[in-house]
Amino acid sequence: MTPSFQQLAADIKLWGQELGFAQVAITDVDLDQYRPHLESWLANHYHGEMDYMERHAQLRLHPEALVPGTLRAICVRMDYALTTTNSLAELNMPERAYISRYARGRDYHKLIRKRLQRLADRISETAGPFGYRAFVDSAPVLERALAEKAGMGWIGKNTMLINRKAGSWFFLAELFTDLPLPVDEPTTAHCGSCTACLDICPTKAFVAPNVLDATRCISYLTIELRSAIPEELRPLMGNRVFGCDDCQLICPWNKFTRVSKEADFAPRHGLDDAELTRLFEWTEEEFLRFTEGSPIRRIGYECWLRNLAVALGNAPSTPAIVVALKARAEHPSALVREHVWWALSRHVGAGLPAIDFTQS
Repeated sequence: MTPSFQQLAADIKLWGQELGFAQVAITDVDLDQYRPHLESWLANHYHGEMDYMERHAQLRLHPEALVPGTLRAICVRMDYALTTTNSLAELNMPERAYISRYARGRDYHKLIRKRLQRLADRISETAGPFGYRAFVDSAPVLERALAEKAGMGWIGKNTMLINRKAGSWFFLAELFTDLPLPVDEPTTAHCGSCTACLDICPTKAFVAPNVLDATRCISYLTIELRSAIPEELRPLMGNRVFGCDDCQLICPWNKFTRVSKEADFAPRHGLDDAELTRLFEWTEEEFLRFTEGSPIRRIGYECWLRNLAVALGNAPSTPAIVVALKARAEHPSALVREHVWWALSRHVGAGLPAIDFTQS
């Protein structure tokens, strides 16, 4: 390895930190060691309706095929937690909506992509024109595998990348490049005998350590799934309406959480403390307005109402909740209607008349 590339790698890490990344590390793109795990996961259909996972499996395993000429992945991570507290208290407030921490502020994709572009520009100023492509959860990239190979942490039993000094509350992104930069050494795993994340999962979505059946995962059910949520899983979802953080909240390594300095990640529109009924009353116009620039918007209004209906079905039987559900009982969407009726049936014992579910 020439000294110039060694110096360039050191400079890239410094520039990345100046741009707000908590860590920058470099790896080669040989992912063959991850092939058996990915192929087994897909063969068991744990990806559910995420057909793109199977469709682009080979590209995930071969970054050099996704971007011809790729020799290295410059991996970055950016902290997004706004507190070092990892309390489960929000999950015990059944009349309030729990939205995954990463989705309460502005969408991270644009922010991180712009920073990656600035990093690429800085590299180009020093090294001259070079081949690269930036990825922010936007293509078939095994980002956790690459980050693990780069020494940013290890993939824990909850399938999250865990860093000994920062826990797991961070975003990952990559610059694929044709520069033959020196690579960083991977670290070792430090979950030990701990099974806290596996034990706390509300829907028991972990088949085994580091094996997630996405079809039972609340993040999948509330974000990726576009059809009806399986009825047997609905009571287990509690007040979680977009994503689920249980397996991170309980992780002992998150006592080392680093607080983000990014203002864009701060909660917007009170999404860190919102009543279910208030969110359920949003019109489609309000949904689009309040979720502008938010990761929540991608699920669409129909699935937003679906998720909220389930949470309302799990909430205490109060007049306000029953009234809110009744107001959507004849919603034009069959998907929303079915979930509302299910929720109302959970409150029948609270003075509601029996509901005829044969009428659609």
